[in-house]
Amino acid sequence: MNRLVTLFVAGFIALMLLSSTVFVVDQRRFAIVFALGEVREVISQPGLHFKLPPPFQNVLYLDKRILTIDTPDADRFITAEKKNILVDAFVKWRITDPRLYYVSFSGEEARARDRMNQIVKSALNDEITKRTVREVISGERGKVMEAIRVKVVAEAKQIGVEIVDVRLKRVDYVEQINASVYDRMKAERTRVANELRSTGSAESEKIRADADRQRTVILAEAFRDAEKIKGDGDAKASQIYAEAFGKNPEFYKFYRSLEAYRSTFKNRGDVMVLDPSSEFFKYFRSPGGAAAAPAKK
Repeated sequence: MNRLVTLFVAGFIALMLLSSTVFVVDQRRFAIVFALGEVREVISQPGLHFKLPPPFQNVLYLDKRILTIDTPDADRFITAEKKNILVDAFVKWRITDPRLYYVSFSGEEARARDRMNQIVKSALNDEITKRTVREVISGERGKVMEAIRVKVVAEAKQIGVEIVDVRLKRVDYVEQINASVYDRMKAERTRVANELRSTGSAESEKIRADADRQRTVILAEAFRDAEKIKGDGDAKASQIYAEAFGKNPEFYKFYRSLEAYRSTFKNRGDVMVLDPSSEFFKYFRSPGGAAAAPAKK
């Protein structure tokens, strides 16, 4: 019985020693093998590997995937115009030199993130202070990003890190400047609107005046043409009358007398005081118009 227990304990210890000498490297990780606290080997290929049991050798794993640094709060910078802006950026990075990375940060990712945040902020500050807000937002945004990337890549390489990409997510004014910008934009839009209204009112008055002028001209020309036509008609009528009545002057006199009688005796209450022997009653006295003989005394 004691022999069996001894064999079981010996086997268990052997199994533990064997398991402590075997380790697996995942395709998503680097493995750094330490021998008595010193870096002995860096393994980047996935698979099954062997080492001495602790404390003679230990293994530290580092992530080889692309990682992201994306802080929740935007950072404040000052442009060449001395205006405060808020810039929110993110960084894509990965470990390319595990040995140098471990020497720089002892394998602590939090320290590496802090260091890269400082590098990115310094590069942003250097580029933004040389440019205006317009250039940062749209005019030279591509140049700004390229300059920042070059600076960040050069510094990150010294700590065993590769910067895959650096991007600006948002560029905005601080709250106080936002209010002044909105007020200025509102004033500008109001000025443009008033200018358009003034221009429209002037054009309206111009069109209305031109319409009134054309109306006056059209009415004047129409009245002129009407009077001309009326005059031509009266002249034609007079000519026709003259030709018609010229053939019988006595009939013409008779017709004109009838017209005078019709105009004079329109109403029953009309009263005229005239000499009965006057020329006006010529055709009342005789159908032929002959004058009556004077009465004898």
